[in-house]
Amino acid sequence: MSQLLNSVKTFLKSDDGPTSVEYCVMMAFIFLVCFAAIGELGATTKELYSDSLAEIEK
Repeated sequence: MSQLLNSVKTFLKSDDGPTSVEYCVMMAFIFLVCFAAIGELGATTKELYSDSLAEIEK
């Protein structure tokens, strides 16, 4: 367990640690934007099909 903690401390102290964390945070924001866009696209598509179905049923 002590070796694992030392490895983590060494990783965070080196330049690679903060850079990796920054990339992870950036990737999380990109995923959030993608999920929001896909959700909005899905809602818009559903509304479009619902409107089309309502026109056909008239």
